[in-house]
Amino acid sequence: MTVSRAGTTTADYEAFVQDQTSNKHPDNLKKILFTVTNDLGYDQRMIRICSSLASAGYPVTLVGVKRPGSPPLSSVSYRQHRLTCFFQQGFAFYAEFNIRLFFFLLFQKADIFCCIDLDTMLPVWLVGKIRGKTLVYDAHEYFSQQKEVVSRPRVYRIWHWIERRFVPRFRHGYTVSQGIADAFNETYSVSYTLIRNLPLLKQVQNPDTTRQKIILYQGAVNEARGLEYLVPAMKQVDARLDIYGDGNFMEQTKKLIAQNNLGNKVFLQGKKLPEELDAVTRQAYIGLNLVENTGLNQYYSLANKFFDYIHNGLPQISMNYPEYKRINEQFEVALLIDTLDVDTIAAAINRLLHDGPLHQRLAENCFHARETLNWQAEEKKLLAFYNQLN
Repeated sequence: MTVSRAGTTTADYEAFVQDQTSNKHPDNLKKILFTVTNDLGYDQRMIRICSSLASAGYPVTLVGVKRPGSPPLSSVSYRQHRLTCFFQQGFAFYAEFNIRLFFFLLFQKADIFCCIDLDTMLPVWLVGKIRGKTLVYDAHEYFSQQKEVVSRPRVYRIWHWIERRFVPRFRHGYTVSQGIADAFNETYSVSYTLIRNLPLLKQVQNPDTTRQKIILYQGAVNEARGLEYLVPAMKQVDARLDIYGDGNFMEQTKKLIAQNNLGNKVFLQGKKLPEELDAVTRQAYIGLNLVENTGLNQYYSLANKFFDYIHNGLPQISMNYPEYKRINEQFEVALLIDTLDVDTIAAAINRLLHDGPLHQRLAENCFHARETLNWQAEEKKLLAFYNQLN
């Protein structure tokens, strides 16, 4: 039996949710079930979405995967369930997880099934159609346009087929950037709502006096994140680089560190829970948001870390792509670069390291920007979206 809150079982928690819902909303809001292939404890976007909907009275269930190193489930206001798979990566993992998810969904009491990205779309669509449920697509990515997909013809054909065939069948949906929303509208004739992945606004003090000369990379250690250029660039930088996260480029990153003799300057710190990562971010001096322009997903990206740096008052180096450029023209929170190469990255880092007035101006602008770019404002669009489905 799955433990959903500290000391309570799934059945206990379902009763708790029902009591909370009936107290807040006597009209009985629809039950929503979300599906992801992520480890639930680290998915900040889903934590925010599920918490907001649960606080509004919706009974919410979030289904993900249990990895060998998964931390215990946190105490939250919604139900959580993790599926255990024998395979941990590649085609075998996706096939096994989707089969397990299909049979799990068949017996769940929910009114709205929402798949997060393409990798859980098939079982959600199948069960939704079998049981006559409302279907929603939450596109965290332009999935078929990720570098790790478009650079592999066979993999691309599979995901592009799924996207082309099934996204038009999800008439209700939302995504994280206007560029992706526009591309979906043009390609698949779906009009998706823009709900950006903005952090919750918290009370923090300006941490400039306690910052250390640490360069921070946080998030997925994946292909197309510029790590093959960032690591050798650190030979030209008199500071340390801390990398927090994990992903499909981790082994290559380790090799790059060894090949460039940077074991005393570049440190792999592993994954951290959101609250731990915030504390680390407030101590760093520069944040990095590097995205390779291979595939429309990267070009139209609006990464979580971009906003996490802003909320922690951390000046950053980011890409001069449409979504980042639009926000930076309004608030100037980042030093934007046009290309990903060793010299460009090193020059940008060194400029922010040594130009004190620029660093201070960007840090101060972050604290102005966070007053506008926060989840308290963005969640209103999320609630409006689900209210119109109710």
